[in-house]
Amino acid sequence: MSDADPSLRDLRSFVAVVDQGTFTDAAISLRTTQASVSRHVGSLEAALGVRLLQRGGRVVTLTVAGRRVLGHARRVLDEATAVVRAAQDEGREVRVGYAWAALGAHTATVQRAWSRRRPGSELTFVNSTTRFAGLTEGIAEVAVVRRDPGVSQIASALLGHEDRVAALPAGHELARRRSLRMADYAGQVVARDVATGTTTPDLWTPQQAPRAYREVRGTDEWLTTIAAGRAIGLTSQATAAQYSRQGVVFRRVRDAPTVAVHLIWWRQDAPVWLDDLCAIIREAYQAGSR
Repeated sequence: MSDADPSLRDLRSFVAVVDQGTFTDAAISLRTTQASVSRHVGSLEAALGVRLLQRGGRVVTLTVAGRRVLGHARRVLDEATAVVRAAQDEGREVRVGYAWAALGAHTATVQRAWSRRRPGSELTFVNSTTRFAGLTEGIAEVAVVRRDPGVSQIASALLGHEDRVAALPAGHELARRRSLRMADYAGQVVARDVATGTTTPDLWTPQQAPRAYREVRGTDEWLTTIAAGRAIGLTSQATAAQYSRQGVVFRRVRDAPTVAVHLIWWRQDAPVWLDDLCAIIREAYQAGSR
């Protein structure tokens, strides 16, 4: 075998000759010259150290080695086409990860605005209940988070702020009120999503502090715990907009600090459409605050 590796042009010429039957017809299909096709097939045979085609007669035929190589050559060319398509498809589907609630009430608004601004591109939200909401797993190109990622390789942009609301069992005494204060949590058991939630003990003063925390993982477990009357919750208003659960009611907490919403991405691999996406989401949050 030669030290030279086969090129895609070599493989493409070889497959074209097989498919078309002659070097002349292969050249026509590839929009090149017969000499070029012959040169690339010869280069491939030299690189592999075997004869692939039986020349002579009106139609070119495969050798035994050529039959073995043909299937592999087709697969290599298919993969090369897929690589090109993947690069060209950047922006046709934008995948945004989220751990919970996506963008709350703004989710559909942002998707529609994206379609208007970038026709032919689809904004898709994908759920991943992990710290980086699918970014590090590779299922999303950017992600919506409500906690500081705290990793130097990950960049972030502030999108907006969300008010906090209480999540209460429907039969709880606090559920009879139209709104709550942070002090109303004193002595209560609070469900806390330790993986991706925004509820931390430092939200309360020592006088307001809950009696205990019940640790959960994920929004479904959080809602189930509250519906069962085992705890109450504190969350972003996005949760109330995106989730409903029988037995759980949401009430505004008037003096709770807001939740900062960020978009994160790999610092060394910022998507070309990043500024557009950030602008659209910020516009939605600003419009919602008026």
